[in-house]
Amino acid sequence: MFTPDYSSHGAPRDTGSIYVFIFATVQEASTNSYIKEQELGLSPPKEYSKHSAMLPTTTPNGNGSLGSSATARHTAGFKRYKYLRRLLHFKQMDFDFAVWQMLYLFTSPQRVYRNFHYRKQTKDQWARDDPAFLVLLGVWLCVSTLGFGLVLDMGAVETLKLLLWVVIVDCIGVGLLISTLMWVISNRYLLKQPGRNFDVEWGYAFDVHLNAFYPLLVILHFLQLFFINHVVIINSDWFVGYFFGNTLWLIAISYYLYITFLGYNALPFLKNTVVLLYPFALLGLIYVLSVSLGWNFTRGLCWFYKYRVQ
Repeated sequence: MFTPDYSSHGAPRDTGSIYVFIFATVQEASTNSYIKEQELGLSPPKEYSKHSAMLPTTTPNGNGSLGSSATARHTAGFKRYKYLRRLLHFKQMDFDFAVWQMLYLFTSPQRVYRNFHYRKQTKDQWARDDPAFLVLLGVWLCVSTLGFGLVLDMGAVETLKLLLWVVIVDCIGVGLLISTLMWVISNRYLLKQPGRNFDVEWGYAFDVHLNAFYPLLVILHFLQLFFINHVVIINSDWFVGYFFGNTLWLIAISYYLYITFLGYNALPFLKNTVVLLYPFALLGLIYVLSVSLGWNFTRGLCWFYKYRVQ
């Protein structure tokens, strides 16, 4: 058997042996590099479908249970604490990414929920851990409500009252109510395997509501402002006015229902999420009746806002 001659550095001098030595060294370095990337979390998350298996996000101990420190980091209370703490640190918020999400909620909402999959893979939670989206939504809400105050000829005090009503009641209060209702319904009736470790996070249900609420807010609280008293004059008994206004309501609520459906349909452990699309039938019926009978939703909203601040 031929025994290769080695130099002072331990490398073989025979040409064939050199190739074998180099290949083994590169393979070992590649393996070590891959292990380090996995330890540091540098490898990109893989995209998976609703029916694919979910990758593990935590490392169990020898007995199969999570360690005390890992369990503490994944409790709902700790996640909520981190989220609220970041509200006080604007420099830590990713506003560029929040703007990207707002843009794609109009053009391609599926891409927004794809990012929720990535977050589950990397941070073991479906809900957002960055409040930047909520902050920008609040800014949109304040600006559009001030616009409503101007369009409806409200004074400074009345506009301030309207702003408090819209932010505290319409956005936060109604949002908490809808999120809690959807959280209960999805965990009680839509789980594929009840009793397992998979459940819908309340924070995720709230995020789904915020995602669906944003297009509705832009359409009804911003775009509609330019037509209430001008162009088609929505706030009137003119057919073209209430037809155009009610069509905006149809588009806005359709966005809300569809994005809500996408949010729960994106969770791989839910079933029968198509039932969330059933309200479209009722929505279409109400729209036809409103146009036929002359119901003006925008005019009713303007009256309700004025009544609130009296």
